[in-house]
Amino acid sequence: MSIKGRQFLFLSSLSSISVVGICSKIVKIINFFSPTNAVTLNNSSSVQTNPIFRFVSVADTGAGGKDQFAVAEAMGRYFLKYPFDFVILGGDNIYEDGEIEKIEDVFEKPYKFLLEKEVKFYACLGNHDIRTENGDLELKYPGFNMAGRYYTFQYHPIQFFALDTNINADWETELKWLEKELSNSEAPWKIVFGHHQIYSSGMYGLNEDFIQTLTPLFKKYGVQLYINGHEHDYERTSSINGTTYLICGAGGKQRLVGKSEWTEYSTSDFSFAAFDVYEDHIIVRGIDVNNRVFDEGIINLS
Repeated sequence: MSIKGRQFLFLSSLSSISVVGICSKIVKIINFFSPTNAVTLNNSSSVQTNPIFRFVSVADTGAGGKDQFAVAEAMGRYFLKYPFDFVILGGDNIYEDGEIEKIEDVFEKPYKFLLEKEVKFYACLGNHDIRTENGDLELKYPGFNMAGRYYTFQYHPIQFFALDTNINADWETELKWLEKELSNSEAPWKIVFGHHQIYSSGMYGLNEDFIQTLTPLFKKYGVQLYINGHEHDYERTSSINGTTYLICGAGGKQRLVGKSEWTEYSTSDFSFAAFDVYEDHIIVRGIDVNNRVFDEGIINLS
């Protein structure tokens, strides 16, 4: 199908979004530098309370263009007001082919401010990243903090599990590793991240293979959140069998997105996601290049 054909299908799907939904989006837009930013969620917490820690996530960043820089600058402004500890980088870190010689232009320059503040980035491999030497050069790059093609690390009450979701991954070994790590984890919070989508209203849609192979593990071991890119948009789902699915792939490229029955919020705006971690819940916010909080949701400890 041609690019124009795909665009027509997405524009058609967007026509099904009601006027009420559009109005709701407008109502949710909040400038976090204004006094109105002290928005109470469920009358229990706001952006101005003190979480255990904060982190952010973004994906499909590695274009090196003005849009990536705009998102990166917004992340820097957010950091100044609400310091976060690290960034989850959801793949396609270097366009178009994972050429490590581009690392200065697509990573070190855009995130110079955050890197100077010693903010860590934890990356995973996207489909573009493996086009050169199967991503091995990115694995060796210290700034991405990848302990392997798939790896895990714990930070306070959260254990993170990074996946290689590419088609050429050693899935038999990786799935055995994931189940072992999940079953051994004593962390109350478990967050998995990888490049490819599972639940999506974007161009690629539902990933039936991952629904069959990954989501049963998420349900069995209580994974509360899956973060990914690949779709160049932002989409947050409602809890599906205990797991929220968050796409934050509008970090450098942009694509139209629709809405599904399980969609809590979706937009094609260039953006990143920010997380405030508390003992019994996580507040997630979608933030655009103008530092507007366009989406807010709560993930409860299950």
